[in-house]
Amino acid sequence: MDRLSQTETFVAVAEAESFTIAAERLGLSRAVVSKHVQALEDRLERLQFSFDHIRRRRSSFHIRLA
Repeated sequence: MDRLSQTETFVAVAEAESFTIAAERLGLSRAVVSKHVQALEDRLERLQFSFDHIRRRRSSFHIRLA
């Protein structure tokens, strides 16, 4: 799994605000999307998304980077 794929997956999830929709757009399974985001979180040692009641949102760290 390369870093570009992880970053592209992260951007797709952030734009869609949904792992499922991002997976559909990328032609990947939801599990693969989740693994890409987890690998990016592990590499950066920082949580990329936080849970709320309805959907995942970008953390304030990534809103500043966007």
